[in-house]
Parts: sequence; C-alpha cells; structure tokens
Amino acid sequence: MTNTPAIEAEGLVKRYDGVRALDGLTLSVDRGEFFGLLGPNGAGKTTFIETLVGLVEPTAGQAAVFGNDVETEQQAVRNHVSVAPQEFNVDRFFPIQEVLEHAARIHGVRASDARERAAEALESVGLAAKGDRKFRALSGGMKRRFLLARALVSDPDLLILDEPTAGVDVEIRRDIWNVVQRLNDDGMTVLLTTHYIEEAERLCDRVCVVDGGQTVVVDTPGQLRRRGTDTIRAEIDGERVHANRLRAVDGVDDVAVTSDGVTVRAERAESVLAAVVTAVSRQGRTVETLEVDRASLEDAFVDLTGPGADGSGGPESDETTTSQPSERSRQSSTTEQ
Repeated sequence: MTNTPAIEAEGLVKRYDGVRALDGLTLSVDRGEFFGLLGPNGAGKTTFIETLVGLVEPTAGQAAVFGNDVETEQQAVRNHVSVAPQEFNVDRFFPIQEVLEHAARIHGVRASDARERAAEALESVGLAAKGDRKFRALSGGMKRRFLLARALVSDPDLLILDEPTAGVDVEIRRDIWNVVQRLNDDGMTVLLTTHYIEEAERLCDRVCVVDGGQTVVVDTPGQLRRRGTDTIRAEIDGERVHANRLRAVDGVDDVAVTSDGVTVRAERAESVLAAVVTAVSRQGRTVETLEVDRASLEDAFVDLTGPGADGSGGPESDETTTSQPSERSRQSSTTEQ
C-alpha cells in the first residue's frame, strides 16, 4: 500500500446539462507530494475536488484516494482527507476553540482528546491566543488561518487547499505558506488549487495545468518554465540593426527592432545570447546593455491555456488565474557591456 498514489484519477468525466466540466481528466499524485492544480475559469478544478471528496458523482471514469474508490469507499476516503475551502463556511457565533473541538469530534476524535487536538491546530497556525474569539470577530487573515486549522484538526493524510490565501496580504500569505510547507515536509500530501502563480511556483513539487476539464500537462514548475519564452532586450549604440540577421540566429523565435535597440524572444536566452551579440557586432553596432527576462511559470501557463490554446471551459466560476504584481517570480538581470 505504501506505493499506492495519494490520488489517482483516470478518464474522469462529469457532465452538467450536456456541458462537460470534466472531460477525461487523468492525473496521479504521489504520497507526500505537494501538488498544484492550475487552470483558467471553468477549467474543472473545483469539480475535480468535489469528486474526490464525494460531493460530485462522476459521469464516467474513476478516482481513488490512497487506493480507496471515491464512489464506493467514501467513508475511507473521508478518513484520509480534509479540505480548507475558499468559502467561509464556519459557525460564526461560537468561540473558534469550540468550533474546532466539534470538528474533531465529527472526525471521530474522542471527547477527552478533542480539546487538545483543537489547541494544537490553533497553535500550528498562530492562533493559540485567539481560541475564545468568535469567527465573526477575526480579521480576514485570521479567518484564512482558521480554515486551515479546522482542516488540520482531523490530522489528515491528504490536505486539500482551495485558494488558501485568497484576499490576504503578503505577510499572511507567506505565514500560511510556511505552515503548509512544514506540514508537507513532515510527510503530509498537499493538493493546492490557486490563482496566484507564484504560490504554485514557490510551493509545488509538480503542477497540473487543467483546461476544458482535461489535463493539459503535468510537470515540475522548473520544467514548465522552459515551455515559456525568454526575452532579451539590448540597447545598441549606433544605427538600427537589421532584424533579418538576428532572426537567422538558431533558436531565436522573434525579433523587434526599435530606434535605440532590439528585443529578441527565444525559448532559452542563454542558448542564443552570445550569437545575438555577435550578430549585432557584425553589423558594426555596439551592445551597450543587455536585460534578460527569464520565462516564468505564468508565461508557460498563458502559452498552454491562453488565446490559441485548445480549451473549452465549463460551468465553474473560478477567478482568473493571476500573479501578484508585487511578488513576481520572473528573474531579471542587467549587464553592462
């Protein structure tokens, strides 16, 4: 059983009034993996999660959690899984310590242990001193952390995080990242859906890009970044260069010439950089500065799911996948020549 994947889905289909929210989705998540699920509006992410936890019955295909079929062994699946949802579906009128104790009892924790389990969950998310507060009195960031604490009170083997940092500031977002990273380091399997590209890039071992209810690609963030396009910007001393001579460089995808420089796009900047500089020099021009923008996971995501990609979408109402402007993971470097 130790080799059984944490999640295994094969050909999952879910139809709503003739629309396919899932259209043959297939993926596998290893035990102990931090796995990301990315996709645009209507990609099928929420439907997939609801299928895993038994809220949605698939039209076709099959899925299992730690070897337990999600349709025929739902109780066994629930014993392994806990979800931190995006929505604030919490009783707002009881102290959060009591809410967690009740959640622990629902998951089969003995009354004598529930209080301790709740206190440990609050401690793990930095809310140990807030146990007597009611949920409605918490700040937005505290509410997000409490949802995570509630998911942890059952000590799950698989933690599903559905937009765990939606609407929180940078400091709270990083606090939550640190908590879930420690949990994963201790062996917990984590499935993350997010609209923050940097979140997936920072946390995930592998990422599945989903579009139109189908698996587009599964790979590590590093390998997916290689599917994006690097950009080289060069300021040039002298007259305009001839674009065709730069386009002739092997590995260059596109060239744009301006009055004071040139922009070159290539799959891997390091493979063409020297040849681009040489091509400029052979035209009697001098490169004064070079700026290289490395392709990010966001670039790869747009290439895979943006205009021109083959995705149909479905009935979901997810927000658009984005990156935080202040937290971009694009690597830039400027070199004086």
